[in-house]
Amino acid sequence: QVQLVESGGGLVQPGGSLRLSCAASGRTFSSYVMGWFRQAPGKEREFVAVIVPGMGWSTSRTFYRDSVKGRFTISRDNAKNTVYLQMNSPKPEDTATYYCAVRSRSCSGSGCYVENEYDYWGQGTQVTVSS
Repeated sequence: QVQLVESGGGLVQPGGSLRLSCAASGRTFSSYVMGWFRQAPGKEREFVAVIVPGMGWSTSRTFYRDSVKGRFTISRDNAKNTVYLQMNSPKPEDTATYYCAVRSRSCSGSGCYVENEYDYWGQGTQVTVSS
């Protein structure tokens, strides 16, 4: 049984920082693409960031939506089957429920943005950015 469990959400002030975690279980995900999506009230779910494992000796690749580039960082710890989203200098418009997701098929760039290509999803963690 595959499970993805997000944690680390909460209330954060604009300009602060927050780190989200997503622990995966049920199999080894070192070869899987792992990503973060978010959904704000009244809006559709949108892509945030993704980390694609490297082939052979190559390093992982990361992709971000434009609005979070330079502020958010996605990383993974394969030994812990966990993906992280470090949120620095969050803005009120980053307020949303954040979901982690994994997919077995590799992707690149905008090809990683497609929700229905992801095989498993977490339940989400709420992030509120407010002073």
